[in-house]
Amino acid sequence: MIELEGVPELVDPVMVAAFEGWNDAGDAASTAVAHLNREWKGEVFAALDAEDYYDFQVNRPTVFMEAGVRKITWPTTRLSVVRIGGEKPRDLVLVRGIEPSMRWRSFCNELLGFAHELGVELVVVLGALLGDTPHTRPVPISGTTSDPDLARRMDLEETKYEGPTGIVGVLQEACTHAGVPAVSLWAAVPHYVSQPPNPKATLALLNRLEDLIDVRIPLGELPEDARAWQVGVDQLAAEDSEVAEYVQSLEEARDTAELPEASGEAIAREFERYLRRHDGGGPPAPGGHATADGSDSTSYLRDNPSGRTRPPKPPKPGTDDDESSDD
Repeated sequence: MIELEGVPELVDPVMVAAFEGWNDAGDAASTAVAHLNREWKGEVFAALDAEDYYDFQVNRPTVFMEAGVRKITWPTTRLSVVRIGGEKPRDLVLVRGIEPSMRWRSFCNELLGFAHELGVELVVVLGALLGDTPHTRPVPISGTTSDPDLARRMDLEETKYEGPTGIVGVLQEACTHAGVPAVSLWAAVPHYVSQPPNPKATLALLNRLEDLIDVRIPLGELPEDARAWQVGVDQLAAEDSEVAEYVQSLEEARDTAELPEASGEAIAREFERYLRRHDGGGPPAPGGHATADGSDSTSYLRDNPSGRTRPPKPPKPGTDDDESSDD
């Protein structure tokens, strides 16, 4: 049963969800929702029953001390509300949890029940996958939907992905079948530096979300954290000539692939997004993660007692392997 006592009537609510695990390379997506919750002081109003959806041998509870008393925190999914004021007020329903171990359809139906009761007008699910993208370039963000009309209205891609999927893809399709407009935003995280955190990918997701739902998101220290992260990865890559060579090959492939996009229309679109973002003043799990082809992957650029693994060469632009996943 859904109980919403104490939750005020919401204004143009949008549900924004992210789940730790296979859909969350570098913890980029879950960190983005946590940032929204922290910056806007979200208030938790519901938590799904952990017994229904989680295998505690996979996602173990944690023990902590509070005032000398031992307590247990169970893995679950929590919902909170944030109120956004200003000239165009809008409320967000934030969903943050762990990809469930079982009963995914019931899990999605329960979230959709909350969405229905709260009058949610749009569901945005954030995800992050591992890809052949260099850390030195802007983080690629793909916005996808199964609704062709929504794709046209919101400048999104109509998803054509086929292959393994996670809770992000399942929830998006559940929304579609329930008649709830739904969008997925995916950040591509360099597979050779996949360990969390990845503030650069988190920042890119928030910037794209800002454009999508037309709200001004306070970024706090994220821009500085993103710059520091890139400097740190630069230094680590420079210590290994093979990794440095690999990053350079990724840069060349990325720049060549994006060359046709350097058109007047594309530049104008990006400039419009920049103006919208800065208008008004103010500071601007186990099993690996999803990859561009739906498989699992692990990190290369990390300490390894047996030595670093040489990364694979990137695909040449224009080949079938160069296609990216959108689910």
